[in-house]
Amino acid sequence: MTNWKELEKRFVARLALGRRPVAISFLDAAPAGVAKFAGSEPAGCSFWRLAAAGRTFYTAPSDHFNCAVGAYTHNVALPPDRVQETETTLGMMFNLGYLRPEEVPGIPRLAKEPAAVVFAPLGDTPVDPSVVLFTCKTSAAMLLNEASLRAGASSALPLLGRPSCMALPAALAQGTVTTLGCIGNRVYTDLGADELYIVVPGAKIAAVAEALEVITSANIALEEYARGRQASLSTV
Repeated sequence: MTNWKELEKRFVARLALGRRPVAISFLDAAPAGVAKFAGSEPAGCSFWRLAAAGRTFYTAPSDHFNCAVGAYTHNVALPPDRVQETETTLGMMFNLGYLRPEEVPGIPRLAKEPAAVVFAPLGDTPVDPSVVLFTCKTSAAMLLNEASLRAGASSALPLLGRPSCMALPAALAQGTVTTLGCIGNRVYTDLGADELYIVVPGAKIAAVAEALEVITSANIALEEYARGRQASLSTV
């Protein structure tokens, strides 16, 4: 059985993370012993912020109705009285030039609607995570990317952008992804101007942690090597 608390400690120590990694689990039924989210948030990615701050809870599909785009990427069916919100939201994005209609079919989404989604800090997760979300500075993202490559957990996808939430189904289906986020996500999660996300498949998270041990040690040695070359070879 995986010791999630120890695993989180290893990541935080080696990546100097400012926020806790978030375990996200897509389930076919509500989990026993986990608190149901109570309240309202403007988007599914808002739950990332709450979990990174230490909360553990699960959401039902209806908790994702406020964001038509997030509902789309999570394959959540909106009720008839709210279906038009998707068209209205997408229409606004099309009119602003933010998104083109032909891009929509290529946006990754979950294969099916989850009955429940558990959000928790990695160390506190009550169930095995489907994906693990890291909020990173670029230097930490570099290390996670290299560790994912070493662990055979990377994907062939390019750097992702909007919408941020598509990174979850993309990572679940294809491997570790990096996303710059989107403007809505940056507002809803208070993402820093110098931060981005790495999303790792839950099934590969232990292997990535092992690979990170090697990668961080290698980078320390290579940094010393590069600084020595800089000092001895640079003439400008």
